[in-house]
Amino acid sequence: MRRYTASAFPEVMVPVLYGCDCAGALAAAHTIAGMGEVLLLGLVRAAPDEPLSASTSQAQLVRQIMRQQEDGGRTRSLGRVRVSTQPVDELFKAIGEEDPQLLILEYPCHFEALGVSMAEIMQRSPCDLAIVRGPVVSPLKNILVPLRGGPYAELALRIALSITRNTNARITSLHITPTQAVKGHEAPFRGLAYVLTHLTEVNALEAQTDQPASAILEAAHGKDLVVLGATVQPQSAAVTIGPVTERILRESPAGVMVVKTRRALPADLLSERMGQTAISVLVDKWFAENTYHADEFTDLHQLLALKRQQGVSISVALPALNEEGTVGNVIHTVKSALMDAVPLLDEIVLMDSDSTDRTRQIAAELGVPVHIHQQTLPQYGARRGKGEALWKSLYTTRGDILVWVDTDIANIHPRFVYGLLGPLLVNPRLQFVKGFYRRPLRVGDRIQAGGGGRVTELTARPLINLFYPELSGVIQPLSGEYGGRRRALECLPFSSGYGVEIGLLIDVLENFGLDALAQVDLLERVHHNQPLESLSKMSFAIIQTVIRKMEKRLGRDVLEEVNKTMKLIHYEAGRFSLEIEEIAELERPPMSQLPEYQEKHPK
Repeated sequence: MRRYTASAFPEVMVPVLYGCDCAGALAAAHTIAGMGEVLLLGLVRAAPDEPLSASTSQAQLVRQIMRQQEDGGRTRSLGRVRVSTQPVDELFKAIGEEDPQLLILEYPCHFEALGVSMAEIMQRSPCDLAIVRGPVVSPLKNILVPLRGGPYAELALRIALSITRNTNARITSLHITPTQAVKGHEAPFRGLAYVLTHLTEVNALEAQTDQPASAILEAAHGKDLVVLGATVQPQSAAVTIGPVTERILRESPAGVMVVKTRRALPADLLSERMGQTAISVLVDKWFAENTYHADEFTDLHQLLALKRQQGVSISVALPALNEEGTVGNVIHTVKSALMDAVPLLDEIVLMDSDSTDRTRQIAAELGVPVHIHQQTLPQYGARRGKGEALWKSLYTTRGDILVWVDTDIANIHPRFVYGLLGPLLVNPRLQFVKGFYRRPLRVGDRIQAGGGGRVTELTARPLINLFYPELSGVIQPLSGEYGGRRRALECLPFSSGYGVEIGLLIDVLENFGLDALAQVDLLERVHHNQPLESLSKMSFAIIQTVIRKMEKRLGRDVLEEVNKTMKLIHYEAGRFSLEIEEIAELERPPMSQLPEYQEKHPK
């Protein structure tokens, strides 16, 4: 089964210059880009005292070299060869047009051919930069990443992780501290220290010495590549690679890659802010490795074989409330493709929230068991909300894997189910999978592409970035299509209302770690959109849920001190009025704690 991955560096640019052998830069570009694209930019430096036309033969030779490098997909030439007395200006102009994630230059030939110093390139580069000094062996097996902290070190680690994904190389990080550390010296490294504890593929080493270059050179023996950041300087200061990096570049027995991010640096280089962006390394890695596409799993017979090989059963629960217009098509589409044609599913159940229309009747006529969540486990009471229905569906279903799909989807397709099942069947490490999709917004009779997801962008995503930044790569944390393994879901508390999606996401992270979570592209979802007042109530509940999760982290109550009544403002007949509604987002305990569940689902 083909594995779809989002490249951390989808476009990497390498200049091809007359008179410059850029084999090392090209080799590095391909190991970093992986399934991404390497962009070749042809440049010729013309003599200042001759007409540009005198460089015609040189331009022809560069075009020939570029054609030889093209490999039918992963390497693309950027059309014409640019001839100039100042080719570095053409280089930066092309970067502005193409917007690559990374520029790779080979030392020293690229600088000699461009006629500029390394300091000038580092000062002016409009994108992240990697300077390579060979040899760049193939395949790369061992990488050394010296880390102090800050964005340059973060970029070095990101690049090393990208190479590892594409070559299976092993990473050794080296954090060096001076024997007499100054106050605040460790501040830039704190973010990376947290990230390293979550990167099992990195062998983290530490050394205390006042000779960092010697320590790095000693550690470089037996390595194929050293990836390190340039000397960190404020943007206002002159940019140099620094004496340590310069010595490594000159003396390292292994190939060397010096990197510099385009991001502006804080004036105080020892501030805590220097380490706050390090979490992006972890998120970037997770996004590349744990983002799937539904099209990877269209071979249903292969999924069925995996299911039987693992001996697992699969349930689909359909939460519903007054969905008579769409529920029949949802059930028919899923059942005919994934039960009748290919027996991938063992059961489909409707978890109804006491609909007043024909929702339950339609489901029963299609042969699907119907449960009313208010009448399920009545001894625990009945609460309003979708989360209550999902929690009780754990009791009514029997599958080892449980997937939830909303019943208001107008463009239902079997991929909404098999897309979620695929990652769980191919990757036993995963415990929970979230769907994401484009959400066209219906306005009257017209569809506006890219609309929808307003609560996600205005409420959920800001809260996640503030308090749970590890989850910031989840594209749609509030999507209604997701699933997981029963052994994980039964151990989690469930918010009863709108907070259920974000609550489960946070609890999976805190109980099982980021690597237990994946997301899958389900393409497009068309459904009815809610009015602004309903979205406001949803946001109110989501905020309460996040605060409750923070209470566990902080070890103190906060929600007891928070008002749970919402004042809704109405306007009609020329006047404003207030309506007070209590929106208390309650939480159910883990289902595994209920004796009734233990009896029905013995371990």
